[in-house]
Amino acid sequence: MQLHELEEIRHMAYDNSRIYKERTKAYHDKRITPRNFSPNDQVLLFNSRLKLFPRKLKSRWSGPFATKEVRLHGAVVLLNTRGEKFVVNGQRLKPYLAESCIGEGGSATLVDPPQA
Repeated sequence: MQLHELEEIRHMAYDNSRIYKERTKAYHDKRITPRNFSPNDQVLLFNSRLKLFPRKLKSRWSGPFATKEVRLHGAVVLLNTRGEKFVVNGQRLKPYLAESCIGEGGSATLVDPPQA
């Protein structure tokens, strides 16, 4: 091969790499859901480092926590039940949608859906 051909192949590989990175970034950015929290919202916190129990047996979401404030770049200040504050990334949170909280060891009555 000649030096000119090698240079051309190198440029093609560079362009293909750039195009791949752009497509991967666009796919990733498209799948990110914006999460807008406001103070006093109830949220659940994702624990990505939970290794003590297998995932089948232990939920990786803890909480609910109350949001104290929302900071720039997606940081959220949370309050736990003891009133302690800590800061987490907003991508680790999801809204807590339960209307009433069932305590540990409590029970809830389940109702069958109406038959059509």
